[in-house]
Amino acid sequence: MIHFIVNKSSGSGNGEKVWRQTELILKGRNVSYQAYFTEYEGHASQIAADLSGPELTGEQTVIILGGDGSLNEVINGIDDFEKIRIGLIPTGSGNDFIRGLGLPKKPEKAIYNILNRIQEETESGQDKSRQIDLGQVTYLGGKRYFAISSGAGLDALVCKKTMESRLKKLLNRLHLGKLTYLLLTIQSLFTMESARTVIMTEDGKKRYSKMIFSAAMNLPFEGGGVPMAPKARPDDGSLTLSTAAGVPRLLTFFLLPFLVAGKHERIPGFHLTDFRKCKIRSNVPLVIHADGEYLGEFKELTYRCLPGKLKLIG
Repeated sequence: MIHFIVNKSSGSGNGEKVWRQTELILKGRNVSYQAYFTEYEGHASQIAADLSGPELTGEQTVIILGGDGSLNEVINGIDDFEKIRIGLIPTGSGNDFIRGLGLPKKPEKAIYNILNRIQEETESGQDKSRQIDLGQVTYLGGKRYFAISSGAGLDALVCKKTMESRLKKLLNRLHLGKLTYLLLTIQSLFTMESARTVIMTEDGKKRYSKMIFSAAMNLPFEGGGVPMAPKARPDDGSLTLSTAAGVPRLLTFFLLPFLVAGKHERIPGFHLTDFRKCKIRSNVPLVIHADGEYLGEFKELTYRCLPGKLKLIG
């Protein structure tokens, strides 16, 4: 039995169309499945909790039909990671998870890829899934897992604005959703307040004046394909902190193309650091996100890498 958690509204309604196509494939291959449809924010977390709770025994295969936000809800609902393995059929606008893992971008190819892996397991008796790291961000009053990234500053502010933006829905309909992040990044860059921060990792303490962003990356991309940490890997037991600080705003604007192209590693003002645990303190509240989901604004937060926490099929 395969369990599907379906967000029909993902991708500005594209999720419903993809689910209809997926059902035809499942029925054509005589696959036994159960579908659960999300009805409100946080519903995917509740479904995941039920599927990983004590009521069900044995390992459960849970396929998410949705975007990176749906994925984040699911991993934050899992009660017992030993009982769950997940797959993803991408229908969102960002899709940084499948991009970072090199998985099929087209939903039809994604479902065939997953079903073929499961069939290979049945025939060979071998587990074809892989263990990948997760990150965890802890802040005043809460904590949250992330599979892609968690950021403080500009990237988080853009995520917050994207969630509230009518522009995103319009551009998604025109298949230009990636432009949302770029346009809001440019707008936010010239209006946001920079911060004085202290960042502590295993390698020591660093102080940054005028920090623009600091993102803990489990995968190379966030924000719809921006390679914030081009060398980040989800199975090496560490995260990569991508930080921009001390760069004049006007100059940062001209350096954006280097960031988008993943050529920022050796440019002064950009810093990439691998770590297992990192603590950030700021003189002003920083907007925080996890996998693009707005968490609030805090002056202190901690990132941790959780090696091999998540089991993935696909």
